[in-house]
Amino acid sequence: MSEAKWYVVHTYSGYENKVKANIDKTIENRHLEDQILEVRVPLEEVVELRNGVQKSVQRKMFPGYVMIHMVMNDDTWYVVRNTRGVTGFVGPGSKPVPLDDSEMENLGIKHEDVVVDFGVGDTVTVLSGAWEGTVGVVQSMNEQKKSLSINVELFGRETPVELSFSEVKKMD
Repeated sequence: MSEAKWYVVHTYSGYENKVKANIDKTIENRHLEDQILEVRVPLEEVVELRNGVQKSVQRKMFPGYVMIHMVMNDDTWYVVRNTRGVTGFVGPGSKPVPLDDSEMENLGIKHEDVVVDFGVGDTVTVLSGAWEGTVGVVQSMNEQKKSLSINVELFGRETPVELSFSEVKKMD
């Protein structure tokens, strides 16, 4: 399987969040979580002055564009290209061109190699977030997304929770 890369998709202006939601829903429905890893609408924090009051707001960095971290193949290309609101991939003709690492760093997205000392079946403790302090057994791991799944008890039932590698540590 080829490695996932970041691609830029052109959308109708104002449809960025709808496109993100539609692609996220399609990923879930077609079980493409291992091929389309992340969909992002890049935002920046801006201070606006309105009626003499400074207000901090989030504004789209690239109106009309959505960034997608995915493994490019015929299925993923078709899913993204045929999402309502998408006008096409950025690149010459119909050939999508991935962003390189230097372009990604300029956007604040860094390529990081995380080395983990745990695997499927190991017991881990959650270090941060809503499940902080929870102990669970690793059920599955996704190296490309740098995430893992553990089962936690919620309302008397075992419920799977997806966490990033950096949110957990192996218990001794």
